[in-house]
Parts: sequence; C-alpha cells; structure tokens
Amino acid sequence: MAGGRDHGGDLTGAIKRFGGAPGDWIDLSTGINRVPYPAPPASASALRDLPGQAAMDRLTGAARGAYGTGWPVLPLAGAQAAIQLLPVVAPEGPVRVLGPTYNEYAGAFEAVGRAVETVPDTRALAGAGLAVIVNPNNPDGRRLSPEALARIAGTVGVLVVDESFADPHPALSLLPGTCPDNVLVLRSFGKFYGLAGLRLGFVLGPDALIGQMAGRAGPWAVSGPALEAGALALADAGWREASRVRLMAETARADALAEAAGWRPLGGTALFRLFDTGDAGAAQARLGRARIWSRIFPYSATWLRLGLPGSEAEWARLEAALSA
Repeated sequence: MAGGRDHGGDLTGAIKRFGGAPGDWIDLSTGINRVPYPAPPASASALRDLPGQAAMDRLTGAARGAYGTGWPVLPLAGAQAAIQLLPVVAPEGPVRVLGPTYNEYAGAFEAVGRAVETVPDTRALAGAGLAVIVNPNNPDGRRLSPEALARIAGTVGVLVVDESFADPHPALSLLPGTCPDNVLVLRSFGKFYGLAGLRLGFVLGPDALIGQMAGRAGPWAVSGPALEAGALALADAGWREASRVRLMAETARADALAEAAGWRPLGGTALFRLFDTGDAGAAQARLGRARIWSRIFPYSATWLRLGLPGSEAEWARLEAALSA
C-alpha cells in the first residue's frame, strides 16, 4: 500500500485474519471489473523492445476514440502516476479536495510539503489554487454534471477531475467538450477493462499543463505490453458497450442481495456499490469468513464498499455469504 495509506486490493491482511490461499478468495475490495478485457499475451516485440512512438500514437489514438475527445493526452503508468505528478502543475494557493474520497490526492501533496484541505461541499472549493473532484466519486458515487464542473473550474486555479470510474457513465465525462485551459481529467484504464496489473492510465488537458507533466514523467512512462494491450482494448467499441450494459444490470443485482441481508444501499458506480451495514467491521468479517474481501473506511463505522462479482460462481458465493 503506497506510503502506508489504506487501500483495497491487497489480500495479505485478509489471509492473515481469515486464512486460505490467494486463489481461495474473491477480492471485491476494489472497483476493478472482474470480467476483464480478453487481451492476448504480449507480443515478443512488446516485451523485448523499448516502447516506440508508433505504439504510443496507436494508444493515444485509441484513447481519444474511446473517450470521444480531441484533448491532448498523456499516457502514464496508471491514474496513480498522474496523481503523483499533480504537484508539478499546482499553482500557489490552497489545495482542496472534495471528500470523502480516494486518499492518494492528499498523500501526493503532503509528500511535497503542501497542505491539503478536504472539504464536504463544492462551494468550499472556490479560491483554491488546485481543486480535486472525483466524478463519479469513490466511495459514494456522488456525481456532478459537466455543466456544474465547468462552473467550478471558473472559481479555481486548476481543476482536476478524476474520471477513473466514468467509463460505464460516459454522460458524466468532460472529455467530449472543449478543453479548458485550467482543467485536467484523469482516466484509469485498469478498472473498467479489468487489467489493473498493466498499470495504464491517462491525463488529458491543455498542452501547457500536459507538457509539464510529460517532462517530469520522462521517456518510457508506459511499458510496451501496456501500450499494446491498451490500444487493442480501447479500440474495441463492442466490448466496451456490452460491458457497460452488463455492469449497469449487475449493480441492481448486488443492491438486491445486500438489501436482503439487511444492508442499506448508499450509492456507488457500475463498478462498485456502497452500503450502510450498521457495523462495517462485523460485515467485513462475515464476508471474510466466506473468503470474500471487501473495503471498509477509517472515517465510517458503518460503510462497506463492495465490487461486483464476475462469474456466476462468484455471485453464488456472495449470495450464500450474505444469506448465511
């Protein structure tokens, strides 16, 4: 876990508490699609050769097509890599994050000595040198329209909009519109495409800001296998649309199972759901005994976030654990 901060996606603690081997577990502690894009094995040249410009151009072209945008785009080793570079482009003034949300934004700025304010309302972002909004939000799925985000951009120095969970919700994205001169959009590849281990993501925005981040990222910021698989997946419109339809339907299925167990749905996205369980620690332990890992939060005694199962066998195990 980066910098010791709390995250999902690591089964080490789950296995220590509840036993079993990694293969025994269903990891629903992240928002990673458990029906991944069927990428072929990496080619020999992608593994052997330094990443070249032609492969980079194929990837950026596929990304623009998938996101419906003409904005300048910088591929990086995951949206996390973009977060780490944000202090490079942050002007003077307060850094404010609309929260509660993903904790790595605060960590990235605190690591370079910048104080970070987490604020509960968009009005409190006004006057920030740099403001961060995750849209849709992690973990509660809070959503802001592109029009609302444009208004907020006019009140801050730089607005960062993290669209890591926006692939199933394209109407929320800023990217089909005109690129403002003070807005950066982050996109994750690994979550929606279910290939988080590739470490691929993008930051899109005006040339002036993208150029600063590219200079700090240096050459070969993305591996050859990630360039290859990413270009193939992002160009596959059929898989993308079929996955959106499936995921939207399965959110209702997950909410129904949780409600039957006595949990109250609080929201989420098409890649994860958030529930008020009454006792988050007890709810996580209940699932953990069935070798299903979930996510709870240090700031809430009742919230539990659950990713969506993949196969029917995984759905059956979740239903059994919740009905036990």
